[in-house]
Amino acid sequence: MKKILSYEDLRQYAKILSWALSSQMKNGLKNKDIIVIKYDYPATPLAEALFALLIEKHLHPVMEIALTPAMKAELYINSSYGQLTFHPPGKEELYAKATGVVRIHASEEVEAMTEVDPRSITESRNGSRQFRQSIEKRKLYGKLAWTECVYPTQALAKKSGLTLEDYTTRLMRACYLNMPEPDREWKKISEQTDEIARWLTSLEIKTIRMQSELCDLFFSPGENRRWRGAAGENIPGYEVYISPDCRTVNGIYFADLPSLYMDKATFGIQIEFMDGIAMRAKAMGGEKLLLDQLRTDGGSRRVGEFSLTDASISRVDHFMAQTILDENFGGEYGSCHIALGQSLSENFAGPPEILDKAMMDSLGFNTSSIHWDLVNTEEKKVTANLADGKKVTIYENGRFNLP
Repeated sequence: MKKILSYEDLRQYAKILSWALSSQMKNGLKNKDIIVIKYDYPATPLAEALFALLIEKHLHPVMEIALTPAMKAELYINSSYGQLTFHPPGKEELYAKATGVVRIHASEEVEAMTEVDPRSITESRNGSRQFRQSIEKRKLYGKLAWTECVYPTQALAKKSGLTLEDYTTRLMRACYLNMPEPDREWKKISEQTDEIARWLTSLEIKTIRMQSELCDLFFSPGENRRWRGAAGENIPGYEVYISPDCRTVNGIYFADLPSLYMDKATFGIQIEFMDGIAMRAKAMGGEKLLLDQLRTDGGSRRVGEFSLTDASISRVDHFMAQTILDENFGGEYGSCHIALGQSLSENFAGPPEILDKAMMDSLGFNTSSIHWDLVNTEEKKVTANLADGKKVTIYENGRFNLP
């Protein structure tokens, strides 16, 4: 297989992914830990480099190749309900014993599932809901580290309006692969975003207002919350985020950056929220998918996440046709994104063992089978009303206003 990245760059990328896992574990990675490497076929060179590095570290890498576009089409179009919701034996045991999971995205085709009914994809996901919930619980308890990244492909480059060479260069820069020791750079970014998250948490914010030319959104972060910074869950990852009280979201949100969700493209999404519910929604492209997703379940019309990315930190400055990159858009004015659907339990400030469904509902943590990030890159101002009555601008001109 032709390598798009050089051996040295693949080696550096693998070191970053190893750091991303280790940084999430209290005591790092230990000898004989099981690490699952799940990857798309075009990402084989990076999967091989990561496999070699983990072997050197005396870990146990387990390879899991993802379905090809043709396989997915067969599953979603021609399978029975039983086949669609089938969960392979042994998978739960593997992930229950694993210490880390690396997911490498490398799309062979973009929008290959255009003709697939999204309900088939949803049913397939619902078949593994219990499995995914057990994974989230292990992550919350600090027993499982998970990171995701992107490997450049011709399909991604074409959808982004770039040559493969330009796409690869931009991805390398975003991942700090052009630096001598990129894992050290990511440690600095993690510390920087964590500092911002601790500052925001300390402010005791009662309500937030985000304003741009096409957005005017209000919400309360909610009780027993903490902001979180990038800690290696995504490479690259620069965001600082909160799961707000989903019942308090009001106003208008506009996503000016295109989105690829369920392998279908949407753009120009505008949603109007009232008392936490998306009451009106439209899109310049892909509106049917948007409306279908809003009907997925009781939580799909609510917000599960609000995130801000500082332009001075992020190196993503172009649409990259992959959410992991696009949700961390920096550019001139930074970005924010909301996620329709599932809230992020790591934003809970209390002990994780008490965050059951009843507690989540009482605190306004949303529950849904979807989590769809929608990105706004406009110049914006974000103000916070504090518990002591003060009003503070926390984000302006693409940057956090740290004291």
